[in-house]
Amino acid sequence: MYRLYAQVKQTFLKKFIHQFFPFCSRMMGENERTPLLKGADDEKELSGCGGTICCNPWRPVHRYLVLIIMCFLSFGSYFCYDNPAAMQDTMKSDLNIDTQTFMGFYSFYSWPNVILCFFGGFLIDRVFGVRLGAIIFSLFVTVGQGIFALGAFVDKVWLMDMGRFIFGIGGESLCVAQNTYAVSWFKGRELNMVFGLQLSFSRVGSTVNMNVMPTLYRFMAQFYQGYTCLGVVLLIAGCTCVMSLFCALALAYFDKRLNRILKKDEEKTGEVIHMTDIKDFSIAVWLCCLICVAYYVAIFPFIGLGLVFFEQKFDMEPADANAVNSIVYIISAVASPFFGFVIDKTGKNVFWVIAGVLVTIACHGTLAFTFINPYVAMSVMGLAYSVLASALWPMVALVVPEHQLGTAYGIMQSIQNLGLAVISIVAGLIVDSKGYLFLEVFFLAWLCLALIGAVLLYVTDATRGGRLNMSAGTRRNIEELQEEVAPSAAANVGRT
Repeated sequence: MYRLYAQVKQTFLKKFIHQFFPFCSRMMGENERTPLLKGADDEKELSGCGGTICCNPWRPVHRYLVLIIMCFLSFGSYFCYDNPAAMQDTMKSDLNIDTQTFMGFYSFYSWPNVILCFFGGFLIDRVFGVRLGAIIFSLFVTVGQGIFALGAFVDKVWLMDMGRFIFGIGGESLCVAQNTYAVSWFKGRELNMVFGLQLSFSRVGSTVNMNVMPTLYRFMAQFYQGYTCLGVVLLIAGCTCVMSLFCALALAYFDKRLNRILKKDEEKTGEVIHMTDIKDFSIAVWLCCLICVAYYVAIFPFIGLGLVFFEQKFDMEPADANAVNSIVYIISAVASPFFGFVIDKTGKNVFWVIAGVLVTIACHGTLAFTFINPYVAMSVMGLAYSVLASALWPMVALVVPEHQLGTAYGIMQSIQNLGLAVISIVAGLIVDSKGYLFLEVFFLAWLCLALIGAVLLYVTDATRGGRLNMSAGTRRNIEELQEEVAPSAAANVGRT
């Protein structure tokens, strides 16, 4: 009896340790180990790697280390993107410009991306690869911010516009590279959470910018005056772009090492993206683009103009107005990873997108037609923004082959930037001529268009099997079935 008890106890302990303590399981004999990678026949597949927790690229410790670097890849871009929003009053007074000219800083950022985001994605897929592409686009961001700061330093608005143009060439294409990295490392695992976490870190960059830049300007005003002080402050902000460049270099190293150890290049089908492949993108991809542009034009241009809006309508001091204007970024920085995790567990991406759009419509309506404390509407808008972004962007990876992902994300961001470029100018004109109430009605109309697009996406997806709105469990079962079928199909092809 005692021997039977000891045998059961030993078997149970082995299974417990094996399940919950992978590190300890490696201390067992060879016959007691499980493969380090799903589907791996033996540890020879990890050539050049000792298979330890930190060394194995598929181990959580290693992947999450890369994820942290991946998140900081676009930190500098987002920090510097909203430099104008953080110092709207300061820029307009130091440079002696009107609202329309001020919003040009956002338009000149967006215009190049109407075309270049698409080509940036195509170049990532076909020419540079994601590693070299991320480094090149990080260089554009760094150089562009330097020229933007130089333009302010010498009081030349046209030079600042040029700097924002160059900055824009790299900024959005860098996001395409970041999305491509995310899918490469995390597809089939925690992709929604990863997109949410990336969004969180980018919002952290914008939030830090909103709160740090005015304080930095006041400090530097002790030593410099007017547009000279503005130029110095913008140059200091450019240090964050240099940090992002180092992240691009680090990611290139880790990704190259991943390919070497796991021999990912051998798993590729050899397919490459062609320009003509774009016509074969499903209607779901184009509806995602429509939702993206119609939703985002009601968020970013509003935040770009929000400082003065809160000062005028709610009689706030500049510091308080800046705080409430940045609350969307603060909330999304905290909430995005959480909602990404929830969406990973529940699925139903399209329903989450519809919910995010509906809640945002309610928030803009509250800001437009009531005098309720704006912290309420902006906080809820931050939650809705987190939900939509965490659910929308990963859907593209569900309907587009991996060798076309860079191009698909590039097209999506190109269309988004076309909308942002045009709407930024139109929003400035509306504020100068009609005021902020008309601006809010304008944004509500765009959100209604996003809602129509989301409903159409649900209908078209339902007629094609409902892949985008499946529960997480159903989607996982289908993916596992496809993985089991693929090898046998390949073997049959080889025998014919």
